[in-house]
Amino acid sequence: MPLQNRVSPFGEIVATAHRGRFTGNRGIIHDPATKTLLNRRWSSKAWITCVCEFRGRRRSVMSQRSWTELFFLDEATSFAAGHRPCFYCRRDDATAFRDAWAKGNGYAKPFATEMDAVLHGERLDGREKRLHPLSIAALKLPNGAMVTSGGESYVIANNEAWRWSFAGYSRASTSLADASLLTPPSIVNALREGYPVQIGL
Repeated sequence: MPLQNRVSPFGEIVATAHRGRFTGNRGIIHDPATKTLLNRRWSSKAWITCVCEFRGRRRSVMSQRSWTELFFLDEATSFAAGHRPCFYCRRDDATAFRDAWAKGNGYAKPFATEMDAVLHGERLDGREKRLHPLSIAALKLPNGAMVTSGGESYVIANNEAWRWSFAGYSRASTSLADASLLTPPSIVNALREGYPVQIGL
């Protein structure tokens, strides 16, 4: 049986056999004895996205009292859930993200903790995913931004909408006129400033 460690654009953590292109964490949120999640869904405001392989190191998933390995279809999914690139295993990406985030949000080279504080307010509404109103048409959003409409998630790429699933994307035929923003606004601002988000299309 697959472990409960795949993350949706809503930030939900579910069990599915589908693999992810990125891993990451929100701190320790599992019991290593049973490899099951605790009641909490985060223990740190530093929600990060990591590469699945780094310097030849391999981790046995959920087997120790260490950070809980979560998995994402792609970077766009991790952004929608409220994660940012890791400064340890993805330093170049994290630096590029920080610079774009700073430019888009009016900061001068913010510390990771400053970005985490802003993101934490943008990604959660109590224990639920915080949705944000759109100020422009969904298809005008920058590449990699994600929205929700009718309970489904969509990524925007080159002014087109693609329906998300754990298995991948499919072309969508919808105007998304009633959509809400899933990706935290500060991350959308970073995407607008040119951060090259990785989309699994």
